[in-house]
Amino acid sequence: MTDLADGPVTGDASQVVTVEIMGQRFSIRSSLDIEYINRLASYVDHKIQAATEHSTGGDTVRIAVLAAMNIADEYFRSRDTETSLEAALKTRAGEIQRLVDDALADTPPEPAAET
Repeated sequence: MTDLADGPVTGDASQVVTVEIMGQRFSIRSSLDIEYINRLASYVDHKIQAATEHSTGGDTVRIAVLAAMNIADEYFRSRDTETSLEAALKTRAGEIQRLVDDALADTPPEPAAET
């Protein structure tokens, strides 16, 4: 039985979910949402099927490793893209802050209100 740790958590402390990957059933013990676990299993199964189509050998371990490498590649590219976007947003926020500060510095002070 495999235990998953991160992802959308349900109220249950731990549950067993059976998924099918490569025609084999796996029992997963996790506190994650059942639908989330099923989506993960479906995604992995899809990646393994894709690796099978592009592989010349039928070795299961080889195909699983190719699928894992493809998933890792997607993860790293996504993480790198996210980091780049975050840096661009921080730069842009700094530029906007400087524009606002400059605009406020050029604005004459408002007269004091009379009472």
